Amino acid sequence: MATTEVARPGVVGRLVGFWDEVLVEMRKVTWPDVGQIRQATIASIILVLFIGAVIALTDVVLQQVLVKLIPSLFGGR
Repeated sequence: MATTEVARPGVVGRLVGFWDEVLVEMRKVTWPDVGQIRQATIASIILVLFIGAVIALTDVVLQQVLVKLIPSLFGGR
């Protein structure tokens, strides 16, 4: 009775195969041009500044509310 075994490649063989597949997939990627990168960068910076402004405004409002509200709860001015 003969058994057929499928030879599995070793670690090096699997790594080489993986690297070859990565290169094949990377050739399929459509890379953005300089204009698209610039537009995405500017949009990201504007979004971060906007979110930062919202957080800062929320912080200021909550500080003012809490500074005036907490003392009034305990009989302060």
